[in-house]
Amino acid sequence: MPQEHTRAIPPKPEGEKRQPRQDAKSAPHIFFRRIDRSISRFIDPLGNLLVDMFHYGALFAIGAATVWAALQEFILIFEKSHATVEDLLLLFIYLEIGAMVGIYFRTNRMPVRFLVYVAITALTRLLIGEAGKHGVDHMDMMWIAISTLLLALALLILRFGSFRYPSPPSDHESKLK
Repeated sequence: MPQEHTRAIPPKPEGEKRQPRQDAKSAPHIFFRRIDRSISRFIDPLGNLLVDMFHYGALFAIGAATVWAALQEFILIFEKSHATVEDLLLLFIYLEIGAMVGIYFRTNRMPVRFLVYVAITALTRLLIGEAGKHGVDHMDMMWIAISTLLLALALLILRFGSFRYPSPPSDHESKLK
């Protein structure tokens, strides 16, 4: 039979009262820990539900605004009865934003590369617009071209980093496959 190890408590001098032992297993501590756990069982799922509802609502709003803006651009193109390269690039921007929203909706990860694609397309659209103007400042066009080149280099670095150091799949991604 195993022996229990007990610590000998020295006797108190006469006249002193013995203080109750305060440790981690005292009754008030256990009571409050149980209350905390029971509240957490209710509050945590509610908080997660509210965050998910906001997340999906915001994604649907962004997606709907993108579709609405693209439809308005289509209507303007049909009213003009011709499309310029700037118009087509704007439609590509809407397409990239829609794809970014779709990827974020399915994986809960923000595809940063798509933001860079949008920026490159927007700068290209700006460059084409500047080139069509009369009396254009060539330094402005050079700065736009340099900015586009820097974004392309940043995209190359992002692609290399995601290839060389891939992120582990999330739980949400594994459920999609």
